[in-house]
Amino acid sequence: MRLVFAGTPEPAVPSLRRLLDSERHEVVAVVTRPDAVAGRGRKIMRSPVGRLADEHGIPVLTPGKPSEPEFVEALTALAPDCCPVVAYGALLPQQILDIPAHGWINLHFSLLPAWRGAAPVQAAILAGDEITGASTFQIEAGLDTGPVYGVMTEKIGHTDTSGELLARLAEAGAVLLEKTMDGVEDGTLQAIPQSNDGVSYAPKVTVEASRIRFDEPALAIHRHIRAVTPAPGAWTEVNGLRLKLGPVELVEETLPESEIEVRKSGVFVGTSTTAVRLGQVQPPGKKMMNALDWARGARLAPGTVIG
Repeated sequence: MRLVFAGTPEPAVPSLRRLLDSERHEVVAVVTRPDAVAGRGRKIMRSPVGRLADEHGIPVLTPGKPSEPEFVEALTALAPDCCPVVAYGALLPQQILDIPAHGWINLHFSLLPAWRGAAPVQAAILAGDEITGASTFQIEAGLDTGPVYGVMTEKIGHTDTSGELLARLAEAGAVLLEKTMDGVEDGTLQAIPQSNDGVSYAPKVTVEASRIRFDEPALAIHRHIRAVTPAPGAWTEVNGLRLKLGPVELVEETLPESEIEVRKSGVFVGTSTTAVRLGQVQPPGKKMMNALDWARGARLAPGTVIG
């Protein structure tokens, strides 16, 4: 099939790479979000998907909005049979959805209808799910409501961060997306409507929602930090200063709620249940470091609280 691939961030790259390597399909163009300021140097940069397309000499379309007449005209002229999508990052109007003969087929990183929305991997970890996966489905007007072509499952490890889990899903999901394209071309694959049971939503995770407070149960804190690592990134406050947090370790003893205790064996914090041991932290203006090195340098007074 003639494909126009739509995607933007790094998790979409494995799918584009696999379709570019396919002997059955031809990627005739890529749609991605416009170049944007990124990185420490705050330079204008092409998206990861756009860079891969450039490396392969594939035309790249970067509409500000998919409804722009110039984009509608360009996509129509490309005459794609299907438009596979992975984390493109913009809503597609019906006029655009109607252009390819087989529509737009999205790779979504959850087992639909669970965790529809922008942050399914983060939501699965935060909820304590033991199993997640990816689904390919036909895009329609509703939010991730279209009929499903195929699914794959993935176990969530006890220490998985959203970044680690998403990287695995991106690789395995790329295989699922390619097989979905094969089945659509052959006419051997039919999409099945999603169930009305088990619907849940995963809105975009904000920086404010990534703040960690230690008056919650230890297990909830453990999940919360893993869910927002590496992005947007967990943070808290100590003595009025913001402190970024890496994943923590659960321990069995108890300490006063939200109180920091510094020992030779590490930095421990009380919660509403058992304590946690801090791992890596990042003070303002510094790089990530071992929590014990930070605590020694910060010279924390006995009874210092965090959160």
